[in-house]
Amino acid sequence: MSQLYDEIGVGYQQRRRPDPRLAAAITRALDPAESVVNVGAGAGSYEPTDRPVVAVEPAMTMIRQRRAGSAPVVQASANDLPFRDDGFGGSLAILTVHHWPDRARGLDELARVARRRVVIVTWDPAATGFWLVDDYFPEIVEIDRKIFPTIEDYARPLGRVEVQPFPVPCDCVDGFLGAYWRRPHAYLDAGVRSAISAFTKMSPPKLEAGLERLRRDLADGTWERRNASLFELAEIDLGYRIVIASKR
Repeated sequence: MSQLYDEIGVGYQQRRRPDPRLAAAITRALDPAESVVNVGAGAGSYEPTDRPVVAVEPAMTMIRQRRAGSAPVVQASANDLPFRDDGFGGSLAILTVHHWPDRARGLDELARVARRRVVIVTWDPAATGFWLVDDYFPEIVEIDRKIFPTIEDYARPLGRVEVQPFPVPCDCVDGFLGAYWRRPHAYLDAGVRSAISAFTKMSPPKLEAGLERLRRDLADGTWERRNASLFELAEIDLGYRIVIASKR
């Protein structure tokens, strides 16, 4: 993960800004954790400002993008958190678990260092129905279904979990893969794609072929005819989930 984000993380903070609706959902999920460790913290999006936070991030490229005055950061791996058992009220991991070299061990570590609450933002690999991957980049789903834990995978180390959907707003400002579901031209922007790790894992020929299909369908109106119903929606469920484990 450190190597990946040292390569693609330049300028990440500009594209991956915290969306206030997801931020509010994360804050609600973390209560009543009085302190938080944010694992795989990146540039620091979604870190609570109303309680003490310590960030953990392996990639120096991401650490350097953290704003002045943000939470203190430790350069370390999710698989070996340098903290004592129950050292924080809660642990937090946002769209990062699928990058961890040993996901099961990392989840064990999240549970070990949290006294009260574990909160994970993830994508459910059982989800279907996103035009971007169905029609243009099916390789992304093939890759992601192998690396994203299932909901059952979270229950094994964490015990009983509550799973909340996070419908993606049509004007989402955090540029993760599903953020531009109603703004298809955005995916033609190399800068947008550079902040989405899924595109970096695709083979160049398949990436270019998908971009050409999307470019053509947008130009001749095929995309709009096929997806006209999307413009009636303010938000959509693309499989993003907030997994919450309460320890006590």
